[in-house]
Amino acid sequence: MTSPKTYKEAGVDIEAGSQATDRIKQWVKRTSTPQVLSEIGLFGGMFDISGLPEKQPVLVSSVDSVGTKTKVAVACNRYDTIGIDIVNHCVDDILVQGARPLFFLDYIALAKMDPDQIEQVVKGVSDACVENGCALVGGEMCEMPDVYSDGDIDLVGSIVGVVDKSRILDGSKVSDGDTLIGIASSGLHTNGYTLARKVLYDDDPSLASETPEGWNMTIGEALLAPHRSYFPKVWPLLEEGVVHGMAHITGGGITGNLSRTIPNGLSAQIRLSSWPVPPLFQLLAEKTGAAVDELYQTFNMGIGFILCVPEESSKEILVKIDSPDAPAWIIGDVIPQIDGGPQVALIP
Repeated sequence: MTSPKTYKEAGVDIEAGSQATDRIKQWVKRTSTPQVLSEIGLFGGMFDISGLPEKQPVLVSSVDSVGTKTKVAVACNRYDTIGIDIVNHCVDDILVQGARPLFFLDYIALAKMDPDQIEQVVKGVSDACVENGCALVGGEMCEMPDVYSDGDIDLVGSIVGVVDKSRILDGSKVSDGDTLIGIASSGLHTNGYTLARKVLYDDDPSLASETPEGWNMTIGEALLAPHRSYFPKVWPLLEEGVVHGMAHITGGGITGNLSRTIPNGLSAQIRLSSWPVPPLFQLLAEKTGAAVDELYQTFNMGIGFILCVPEESSKEILVKIDSPDAPAWIIGDVIPQIDGGPQVALIP
């Protein structure tokens, strides 16, 4: 076997990378805000925080990936939604602490550089950044044939937001008697895909294109439904100061994430009958045969975000955020924790 003499012969196509960069420039530029001081192609993104309206601005950052949801994108040969996923996931993560997004960076790694594939992903990132008022200030595209198998793609994102120090939400305001409001998810969001893929279509692309009885979409389409951003719904409530705490229901499900918001000495009581479990999660329950606790730790089961609010204003808040596309329900309340009892209890 002849040893490669060029980078391209070794598996890295610089020209394809340049083409991809040229194709994504328009999608990056449309996210720009007046605070952005740099353009695509520089070594670092620059963002001017000197004019922020917060009196005591505290920067809040987070980094995450879309996990093996990328495997569904590959199976369906569709890459226009995973970019939306990574932005909205990160936006929701910092929203929990009361922060609004400022800027975002992405990292795309794959086995073989494909400018069309890259453009689809970055357009999704751009669309979500525009929706959330967030600037895309930089990113990285990395071709690594020795790390990833043919067709593989990985997507990671990092976000920086801001919250006024006096408005940080850290769970300390959560009180006995508070009401818990759940807002619907749009699907699996970005968690539980390793199990869902195996039980729903066993990584067989032909099975991913099947439409289950009673559904109006294929399995692949249901699994690729974009992660919902809760920022547009929740931000007006934060400006009113009526929220005591929040939880983004990601890996670990309701029990694993809501417990991060509930202080010691208190317990969140979740009534599982208070919202309709969507067909996708019903099918997952059937296919896995998993116990209730396992299901609610692995999947969001139809609830993507939870608000903890004062009981006396809960019905008014519910009316404000409930909508046909993203319904909301009162799903529980906060009570004193019994010695040895769970911080989050799932009640049938």
